[in-house]
Amino acid sequence: MNKTEAPVVNRERLLDAWQKTLPTTLNESDRAEVLADAADPDVYRIHIDTAGHSGYSFDFKVTYLDSREIKVEFVDVEKDRVSVDEHTDIIQTLIEDYVRHIHECAQVLHKLTHG
Repeated sequence: MNKTEAPVVNRERLLDAWQKTLPTTLNESDRAEVLADAADPDVYRIHIDTAGHSGYSFDFKVTYLDSREIKVEFVDVEKDRVSVDEHTDIIQTLIEDYVRHIHECAQVLHKLTHG
């Protein structure tokens, strides 16, 4: 898909909005960090630490395809800072859940990206 229109808000403002909004779409005790990608202005990196004692942390890459649509890519999962097999049922379920939450956050931010 070609980029038809980039988000209309400046990158710092959108990053700030992601940082404030994403935690509201996750489980209360999950922790999230959103960073701007150093190489691509349309990409954000998301790191999520799961709630509870599981010790899982997930990394995702979010790319703005245009002002309304994002692409979410799973990058890695670790447990206690060691990479684990992402093909287990529980990890796949968590990945799907977090991708859904990331899309929910992007939906909330439509008022900024497609102003």
